[in-house]
Amino acid sequence: MSRLVYGLRPVEELMRSRRELALLYVLDGERAPAIAAITTAAKAAGVTVTPLGREALDDLCEGALHQGVIAVAGDFRYLTPAELIARATDGLKVPLLLVLDSVQDPQNLGALVRSAHVLGAQGLILPKDRAAQVTASVVKASAGATEHTAIAQCVNVTRTLEDLKEAGIWTVGAVADGGKEPWKLDFTAPVALVLGAEGKGLRPLVARSCDLLVRIPMAGKVASLNVAAAGAILLYEVARQRALAG
Repeated sequence: MSRLVYGLRPVEELMRSRRELALLYVLDGERAPAIAAITTAAKAAGVTVTPLGREALDDLCEGALHQGVIAVAGDFRYLTPAELIARATDGLKVPLLLVLDSVQDPQNLGALVRSAHVLGAQGLILPKDRAAQVTASVVKASAGATEHTAIAQCVNVTRTLEDLKEAGIWTVGAVADGGKEPWKLDFTAPVALVLGAEGKGLRPLVARSCDLLVRIPMAGKVASLNVAAAGAILLYEVARQRALAG
């Protein structure tokens, strides 16, 4: 089954990733340099380019902001947790993964994928059910980072945490209360950051299954951070510690 990828940056990243691209729709009569460059690259790769009116493009992506370009690509290929763990522990880099426990907002998932990609994580693990998956809106929110990021689906988060532990990866759950401050944890070791659902956080069993818990101290009056913001802060702290460690 095919999927749609829309927006200038997501389509550019899709083409750079060399994933299967079946068809490209562009806004008829549009002469913007960015769209012209995408069109030229697609034609050079043997991809059929079809001009469409703005209304037809709007209908294809159900009114989302497409910026005059929509690609029809193959299915997103998820890895298994075992495949992702094997990649993360191949010895080239210290493992850093994100495990998401029922994150359901596509914008949050897209932002987390983007942060994971730019801050050096080898990939993410998502529950197969009752959680956001890689859709067109997630690709757009990630600015195309989904096309360069390994993402696995799991059936059971707690079982996956046990698999991570067996592979020598510490599991660190993000909580609102009770955990240690990020700078008090050693993130130079192999680690998987575990983030919970919007509003609810980690499910109790998932939190209990983590090796360690971490909390982000807050000085303001807002009760908690958005999961995407919390994930970015923790990923940056990991990158900071590892950079200092050399």
